[in-house]
Amino acid sequence: MKLHRLVIALLVITAIASGFVAGRASADQPRMQAALDHLKLARTELEHADRDKGGHREAALKFTNDAIAEVERGIRFDRHH
Repeated sequence: MKLHRLVIALLVITAIASGFVAGRASADQPRMQAALDHLKLARTELEHADRDKGGHREAALKFTNDAIAEVERGIRFDRHH
């Protein structure tokens, strides 16, 4: 029973710490982070969509991955300047 409580406590502490770090990382660029989050959600939806779209789903997935990479580059650029 004590081990169970310890594991739960460690999971809660880890979740809080992760949220704090993620919050600090996105606080400096909230719009870019929001765009990145939306693009990642779009990618997930595209990945789970029906495959028969005449190649358009695959193209949209490629463009979405490219957009994710560009937003991430923009965030890194802004943090280093």
